[in-house]
Amino acid sequence: MLDTHARKYVQPLIGKTADGLLRIGLTANQVTGISFIIGAACGPLIFYDLPAAAVVLLWLSGFLDAVDGSMARKTKTSAFGTVMDVTFDRIVEISVILGLAFRFPDTMWALLLLSVSIIFSITVFLTVGNVSDKSDMKSFYYQAGLAERTEGFILFSFMIMFPAMLLFFTLLFFAVETFTGIQRMFEAKKILKGT
Repeated sequence: MLDTHARKYVQPLIGKTADGLLRIGLTANQVTGISFIIGAACGPLIFYDLPAAAVVLLWLSGFLDAVDGSMARKTKTSAFGTVMDVTFDRIVEISVILGLAFRFPDTMWALLLLSVSIIFSITVFLTVGNVSDKSDMKSFYYQAGLAERTEGFILFSFMIMFPAMLLFFTLLFFAVETFTGIQRMFEAKKILKGT
């Protein structure tokens, strides 16, 4: 929801950063790789009880993930860049979940449920993007929903910073993600009617 509706407020900063990185010779795919490395470091930081550093890196990774898309649109988008972007996003999420699961083993069951809800929601998202003939500024149809990347980062941040409430925030994230998957299924039925 926030990615869809609040993007216009941060787009000037994203665009300027994209321009700056292009000026120094970086490509969108290189920034995708940098974003991935930064984001994947979150799990070990969580495990070693460095929550503030993990949250900072998580958001820096997310910011660069938005910047790489702007860079691609300013130059030339690539199908492989899209594959890298979507795959690396999931690995960053996996890193956070694993870091939390190994740091707080009592909540592994809830984190497993969260993982299942993310798999469900992203499966619907990617399948609809693939079979839909709609398109937008991304290289495939971007299906909005209650939980987009920013909402996920907000909930991950609460999970990391407030371990006493980890179970609550994990189950809240699970509920929001499951609702989003169902929401996208209903939208898909409307979009794909007759195809």
